[in-house]
This record gives sequence, C-alpha cells and structure tokens, in this order.
Amino acid sequence: MNKTIRRAAVFCLLLVLALLVRVTWVQAYQGKALAEDKDNRRNIVQQYARPLGNIIVAGSPVTGSAKTEGGDLAYKRTYTDGPLYAPVTGYTSQVYGATQLEGIYRKVLDGTDDRLKNPSDLVQGKRPRPGNVVTTIDPAVQKAAYRALGDKKGAVVALDPKSGRILGMVSTPSYDPSTITGSHDGAAWKKLTSGDDEDKAMTNRAMRQPLPPGSTFKLVVASAALENGLYDSVDAPTASPDPYTLPGTRTVLHNENRSAPCENATLRTALKYSCNNVFAKLAVDLGQEKVKAMAEKFGFNTDELDVPVRAYASVYPQGMDKAQTALTGIGQFDVTATPLQMAMVSAALANNGELPAPHLVSEVTGAGGDVLEKHEDGADSRRIVSGRTAEQLRSAMVTVVEDGTGTNARIAGAEVGGKTGTAQHGVKNSKTPYAWFTSYAKDRRTGKEVAVAVLIEDSGAARSEVSGNGLAAPVARKTMQAALGG
Repeated sequence: MNKTIRRAAVFCLLLVLALLVRVTWVQAYQGKALAEDKDNRRNIVQQYARPLGNIIVAGSPVTGSAKTEGGDLAYKRTYTDGPLYAPVTGYTSQVYGATQLEGIYRKVLDGTDDRLKNPSDLVQGKRPRPGNVVTTIDPAVQKAAYRALGDKKGAVVALDPKSGRILGMVSTPSYDPSTITGSHDGAAWKKLTSGDDEDKAMTNRAMRQPLPPGSTFKLVVASAALENGLYDSVDAPTASPDPYTLPGTRTVLHNENRSAPCENATLRTALKYSCNNVFAKLAVDLGQEKVKAMAEKFGFNTDELDVPVRAYASVYPQGMDKAQTALTGIGQFDVTATPLQMAMVSAALANNGELPAPHLVSEVTGAGGDVLEKHEDGADSRRIVSGRTAEQLRSAMVTVVEDGTGTNARIAGAEVGGKTGTAQHGVKNSKTPYAWFTSYAKDRRTGKEVAVAVLIEDSGAARSEVSGNGLAAPVARKTMQAALGG
C-alpha cells in the first residue's frame, strides 16, 4: 500500500472514530437535555397525547381535557367555570405554556413526574397515568366572593385562620382559560395580553398586584404600638393632636371625618373612626424601624411567599424622613400590600397572634389516589403578636364593625371584626381611590371562622361614593357568611 492510500485510510478511520465519539456524547450525555428541550416537538405531542390530570375543588375537577380535531396534538385542556377558578388554576396552553397551579404541577398533571412511576411501568416501558392536584378552595366561598364582586375590578382572599387553608381566591375581571388552550387561539390571546387592555384580566389581583392598603395598615401600626409598650391597652388615651402637622413640614394631616373625636383618642376610638392623626403620630413615635419590623413579622418585604404559587411582595419602605414615616402609618407613601397579605394580618389577629403558612393545595396525588405530597394544615405557624395584643385588637376591630366605619360587615349571630381603608390613587390623589376591607368572623355556635380581605380597585362609582365600608365591606360580609355556612 503506497503512502497516499495509507494516509487516506488513517484519515477516514479518524473521521469514523470522531463520529462515534460524537454520537456517544450526544446519546449518553446530551440525550436527556435534548429530549427535554422546550423546542422539541415530541414533548408537546406526548404531553397532549392523552387527557391530563385534574385540579380538584371539594372533590370535583374544575379542569378537564377534550379531544381535538386534526393536528398532532390529540387533546387540549378545558375548564369548568373557567373565569371563577382562573386565579386558582392558571392555564395550560398548547402554545403559550402554563401558569400557576397548572405550571407548578405540570409534570404531575401530564404524567411525566418521576414520583408517578411504579415498578410495573418501568418493566413494561409504560408512561404513568397523570396525577391530580387537590386544592383547599371552598366552592361556596369562591362563588360568594365572585358574585359579590360582580363587575367591579378587585379581588378577595379568604383564609382559615387556624389552618392557613386558602378558602377563596377571586380576581375580577377574570377570563376563561379555555379560550387560549388550543393551537389556534391567537386572537383570544392577543386580546387578553394587549397593552390596550386596561382590565388586565389575566392579572391575579389577589396576590400579584400590591397596592396602597390605606387605613387597613393601621392594624399593623397598632400592633407595633402595643407590642413595643408605647401603650399598654387599646383603651389608653394617646398623645395625638388633631389635626397633625407632618414633622419638618407645614403639611397638615386631617381626618376624613373632621368631627370625629380623634384628638388624644384611644387606639380603639382611633380604629373605630380611622383617625389619621393618631396613626401618623404613632408611626413617628415608634420610628420606621419598629413599624417595619412589625410589618415584616406579618409578611411584608417577603419575596418568597409561595402558596405554592408565588405571591408578589407587599412592601414597607425604608430610608424615609419623619414626614414620610408618618404617612406610612396610614398605609400611604410607598406602602403596598396584596389582598392575600391583608387577609394574613386579620388571620393572625383572629388566631390569637399566630399565623400558619397560607396554602392553596392540600395534597398532590397519583391517578390511584396515592399521596405524593401533603400540605399539613397549621404547618409552619409563626407567632406574630402576643395573645393579649391579638385579643385587644380583635376587640377594637369588633367595635369598628358594631359601631364604627365598618357596619356593613355585620353578620347576625357571629363575632365580626374589621378595618376599613380608602387609599389614594394617582398623582396628588387625582384618580378614583382604592377601597379596602380586612376582617375576620367567628360563628359562636359552630366555632367556624374565617379571615377575609377585599380590595375594590375600581367600581365605576363616583369618587364621593368610594369607601371601604360602602364598597368592600359588603363583599367581605357575603364571603364570610358563605365560609360560616350560610
């Protein structure tokens, strides 16, 4: 064999070896990554080759699957009462991915989660049957809150104070996830995601749109005042001039009700009439660090609140001067909160100062009902305030409902406590204010209880008609009635 042929043979052999090494590398090391690549069409074909598992509310699925016509995707996701449960389920789309519970538990719901595999499946090479996600939602509470909000733009969150179970999570206006689950739903998707859509129907206002909480934040400031010994009782008079001039400024802070007895008022009276002068001065007297510390105990400034859907952080600011600190005392300046956060405030006070971790899922199961995950009620409970502070503030909140600014939340035969809020909106309060109500209710006969927060972002009402008692408290009342069983 001459030298030229020998060189060509060696070169070809090297090429073959290089090809074998590359094939081995791709199959042995990169195979899994390529198989799981989001652009691998085989994965989505396999995902929709059969019906998906379901999201369960009170024993019944609120999701389903429907056979498609044409194309390589055999099934698509469907929803029962889609707009009602959209803030809970999120959506699964053949084109646009998945969100919320649908996204978090995608592998369980499409059968690719390793926990679903059993020895028989492995031996036979079968794909496991999809699992299910069981929620904590009470359908009666969910429906009551949704109907009470009606065509208003807003949100409701209802919690069981003892267990942390989320009984209701509503956001309006809502949308029907069924309209965007298929391969040809581009027009519906564009309409929902258009920048011109002021309603932002896909925004979960219950936990993902923090807004100024207004006077509902006064419960946090009152908690800080009692826990830090600034006052030893809700019935001790405070040193609070009326009106109150913001420190270092000439800005005078007035009360909404100029005739209310807010000068040197007790905390009970100040909550009853929502006295701005008292809580602005309290925040200054405590100092921003102590108010911030109490807010953070309740859950503010937490970036990792997972229920298991991640909630956006509610914020108590820092680095303020005394005038700005005073404004935070009435839930303004740069304070923001979600309805979930304000429901947590009421839940902690209702539960004698302890706050269990809020959760939306009770368990995740295989197709046969075997439990893959279980979320224990009352788990990760944290002490927020002392039992004495919680008891005193509950008493003051009852006064608010019985004889103060929250009378529209009364429920016959039940102990109801609450706090109203009206928060400024826009530059120099140029837009319609937000209406808030956070509350708790206990049925004296059955022992059932619930904590509820309501935000009315826009009701279409005239500015003069916007108030926490007028707009938000009636929604809270209907939600609490449903949770108490009637």
